[in-house]
Amino acid sequence: MREAHAVEQVRVAERALMAKVPDGALMQRAAAGLAAICTRLLGRVYGARVVVLAGTGDNGGDALYAAARLARRGASVVAVAVGERLHEGGALALRQAGGLITYPGSSVADDLIADADLIIDGILGIGGHGGLREPAATLAGYVADASADGAIVVATDLPSGVDADTGVVEGAAILADVTVTFGTIKPGLLIDPGASYAGTVELVDIGLDPYLAEVPPVLALQSADIAALLPHPVAESNKYRRGVLGVIAGSEKYTGAAVLSVGGAIRAGAGMVRFISASEAVSAVRAHWPEAVLTLVDPADPGSAVSAAGRAQAFVAGPGLGTGSEAAALLRAALSSDLPVLVDADGLTVLAAHPELLSVRPAGAPTVITPHAGELARLTSGDPDVIEAHRLESVRRAAADLGVTVLLKGSTTLIATPERDSTVLVNPTGTPWLATAGSGDVLSGIAGALLAQGVSPAQYAAAAGAFLHGLAARLAAREAPIGAADLLTTLPDAIRLVHKP
Repeated sequence: MREAHAVEQVRVAERALMAKVPDGALMQRAAAGLAAICTRLLGRVYGARVVVLAGTGDNGGDALYAAARLARRGASVVAVAVGERLHEGGALALRQAGGLITYPGSSVADDLIADADLIIDGILGIGGHGGLREPAATLAGYVADASADGAIVVATDLPSGVDADTGVVEGAAILADVTVTFGTIKPGLLIDPGASYAGTVELVDIGLDPYLAEVPPVLALQSADIAALLPHPVAESNKYRRGVLGVIAGSEKYTGAAVLSVGGAIRAGAGMVRFISASEAVSAVRAHWPEAVLTLVDPADPGSAVSAAGRAQAFVAGPGLGTGSEAAALLRAALSSDLPVLVDADGLTVLAAHPELLSVRPAGAPTVITPHAGELARLTSGDPDVIEAHRLESVRRAAADLGVTVLLKGSTTLIATPERDSTVLVNPTGTPWLATAGSGDVLSGIAGALLAQGVSPAQYAAAAGAFLHGLAARLAAREAPIGAADLLTTLPDAIRLVHKP
């Protein structure tokens, strides 16, 4: 797993470590790691043109010391001083190694950035907030142009202009190809929009691990973590022990969502799927998934179908369900049970119109909702643009206010629980190829199947579902367009891959 620690946690760990090591040791460790990665990226250091954008703080010092190491290996290095002063030790080291220092606004600085092979961003560190101000904002534009022409852009600890704790970007920021971060990953490197500025994240160990807080605010599960969560059938397993999922989805008008959700559940390992819906959707699921057990909804008493379907270990409710009174009755029946319930798609629209439905949940019964930003905005009377720009804050607040586990879909999928200061999980396998109709229906089936199979707590079932969903999309796409149904074909391959990465 990849743990991401908040700025204050990093500061506390740094102070504890600096009390035990010689003065300047941490900066030299960071600079050595940064220089080693820059060397690898350049391939040939001698004669390479390197520009350092150096701010006034320790982040600038890390970059200057790293640049001095490159200069001693024959690189042509110029530092652009962004601010009234430079880190004294770093600037002296660079001059002694043969590097030069110039200032923004000169044509020399602009030309140097345009001609650089490698640009090191050391403008702001983890304490920076808000977008870049001048002259840094203009320099960020020059860096973007140079990157488009082939320069490699490396951020020191995190891209300047990205909020380390949240990933929020307010204004200009450095767009990096690689971010070399020190001691621990910062949450803003994993969460969009900041993650999209970070490029590939390289972690340099500077010795902070023993001093870091045990509970990080953000955590990204990896293949080994997912493999440990996934259930395995044993000799005495049967379809009931392997997890029975009730899927309440589809309608006379919308049948495809039901097919995709049921398919996701079956391919994710549910021992049985009990499908509950209207006749058209039941016919469609029967044709695609004959192994599903089918229950027709009685329009005169829709909610009774949920109990009539038989025993289940969890429910998925919402994909293609419609938003009328029949859908509301079915959702109420599912939420009235003490089983884990995942609500998606039309089910979220119903919840937005009838928020009182959450009050029928028995105390402690796990509830997961899987909205995108627009759906979450309707549930919380928020603004989708604000939610997208402040994803971490938005998912935490929604989970606390609604009292449910929230899986916020999007460029980086986040999963939060209602508990104050609990760790938010971020999915690392997302891909833009998932931006296709029906992919969310497949996700609901996958995550629902894991809930039915007993993956607990619900946050981890949702995170494992998102991980497999994203991995299946990557396997299906391979740089070609896909449809949601393609995920059902590659989902077993994704499960095999996490077991044998």
